[in-house]
Amino acid sequence: MKLLEGKTALITGAARGIGKAIALRFAEEGANIAFTDLVIDENGKATEAEIAAKGVKAKGYASNAADFAQTEEVVGLVKEEFGSIDILVNNAGITKDGLMLRMTEQQWDAVIAVNLKSAFNFIHACIPVMMRQRSGSIINMASVVGVHGNAGQANYAASKAGLIALAKSIGQEMGPKGIRANAIAPGFIDTAMTQALPQNIRKEWISKIPLRRGGTVDDIANTAVYLASDLSSYVSGQVIQVDGGMNM
Repeated sequence: MKLLEGKTALITGAARGIGKAIALRFAEEGANIAFTDLVIDENGKATEAEIAAKGVKAKGYASNAADFAQTEEVVGLVKEEFGSIDILVNNAGITKDGLMLRMTEQQWDAVIAVNLKSAFNFIHACIPVMMRQRSGSIINMASVVGVHGNAGQANYAASKAGLIALAKSIGQEMGPKGIRANAIAPGFIDTAMTQALPQNIRKEWISKIPLRRGGTVDDIANTAVYLASDLSSYVSGQVIQVDGGMNM
């Protein structure tokens, strides 16, 4: 029996990167996948086909996760199309880095809206569905910088810290209804973005990691499978740092 057999997962910002890796890993474990991205272009359609090739139902939805009304509409469409929403992964996110002295109001507002408000939007829309089911797993994709901060990323760090506190609060509110909420805090993950960094920067990062390597998107996806499945049925309100020991 696959770990997520017969369940439906809704994953935001999943046309590429970590979100896509989570979607594919969930599909391997039998979950039907609904995912969102700002636009569902050729890349999004390719992701949809790649997920469906795992033998599950898959559909991508164009949606601005930071828009409350659009979120309510999309969640309604997902419920109608799939019948249930058992897992919600709040993965949509952006960066607009800069030192506080130079950071604009627009940079601050954009990051908070996409990274944090989007999670509120989707949790708010999915909670009634999960309450009727008396079950559900909510996973917020945070970051180690949401735990210890990072110079030049005040907006990003604040948004990710907010996701951690949000998961803990929802875990307390919704636990009596059978709904769990947790956060994953990735560290230095090998993606196209981090691979483009200068070698000296990469070496400096990796030297601070006890396991002496960057993480992979599969490391994150495997942790998400654990939190989405019944393997973690007694785990709620937690933040799991997937960082190779960097932030002990």
